[in-house]
Amino acid sequence: MAIPFTAQFAAAAATADPGRAALSLLLYFGFVVVPACLLGWLISFLLSLPMRRQERARFFIHLVEMTLREGKPLERTLVDISNSHDTSLGVRFHLFATYLEQGLTFSEALKKVPRFLPPQITAMLRAGEELGDLKKVLPACRYLLNDAQSSVRGAASYLVILAFVLSPVAIFVLTAISLFVFPKIGEIIAGMDGTPPHIFLFVRDHLAWLVAAESALFAGIVVSAVLYIGGPRLVRWFNFKSVPVVDWIAWRVPWKHKRMQRNFSAMLAALLDGGVPENVAVRLAGDCAANTIFSRRALLMERELANGATLSRAVQPVDDTGEFGWRLVNAARAHGGFLATLAGWHEALDAKAFQQEQAAAHVLTSAMVLANGALVLLVALSVFGTLISLIETGVLW
Repeated sequence: MAIPFTAQFAAAAATADPGRAALSLLLYFGFVVVPACLLGWLISFLLSLPMRRQERARFFIHLVEMTLREGKPLERTLVDISNSHDTSLGVRFHLFATYLEQGLTFSEALKKVPRFLPPQITAMLRAGEELGDLKKVLPACRYLLNDAQSSVRGAASYLVILAFVLSPVAIFVLTAISLFVFPKIGEIIAGMDGTPPHIFLFVRDHLAWLVAAESALFAGIVVSAVLYIGGPRLVRWFNFKSVPVVDWIAWRVPWKHKRMQRNFSAMLAALLDGGVPENVAVRLAGDCAANTIFSRRALLMERELANGATLSRAVQPVDDTGEFGWRLVNAARAHGGFLATLAGWHEALDAKAFQQEQAAAHVLTSAMVLANGALVLLVALSVFGTLISLIETGVLW
């Protein structure tokens, strides 16, 4: 009859030295339980960074909206909230309030604390202050507060790659096989005057290149993880004014392009509903995309408007499908305003961007899992096929 594990542990604890058992338990907790808990907390902390940035921005937008709705002075109210020592908005909010208390304007204080809010929301708030009415841009700011969910889900897929596919352990094992196992097998085959299988020769000659390719992919995933942790501000470090490579890549990535188009449309609609002239609204909305390529397209729109073109025709530089133009025509004829009329299209753009980003993440994850599985299968077939060949040669020998 099998003795339960707890009973076995109790019997072993009763017969063993209590001091030794306590030391073993302490070492187990110190080197297994505590590191595992710390690793789990670190992964959760890093994965949830975009969500925390989103909640910080959402809370701040809500505070600004409530303050403006009640007719209170914005800067003074934000300073008073900071003086209450509430930690909900983080350290950067209190630094932002400190700059306000020193006499800086709202947009100047935001510029001093660039990591407090996402660049797009910062640009929108600064545009609202330039117009003299922040309430006009707050509806457009809310559209940006749901993008973090897609980023977190995509990051979870890439975490699977790091944990189970491109892990350093797998690269180390394949390297060890290439350096130590295959040469020994080759010596044994040569000593027995045998002929190695073709698959063994192929894997032996190309395994170093395969490991190097897998290491390069692992390095790429690590760099992506660093950029994910650093957030939008870290990514902007790699963007140069003469060669805006980051903005060009973002313009070409389908889901990022759709979100830029959604942000531009929402900001343009909010400004037009607020009575802002079309040319000014286009310029401010283009700046709020926080993308050099998109801002240049918005300048082309502004020139078209200056030459007498209608808004629906001038929007062609940022409208790759022609859908934005006819939706603007319908919104101009509607009685509910541009933002309300275009709300359905904004949600459709958001849904398409989410779908494309998740599809790309899952396709990349599946492709890497299959490629890594094929590599492992190839190594296993070469090793075991060679061992079978050696056994057969030994029997005949």
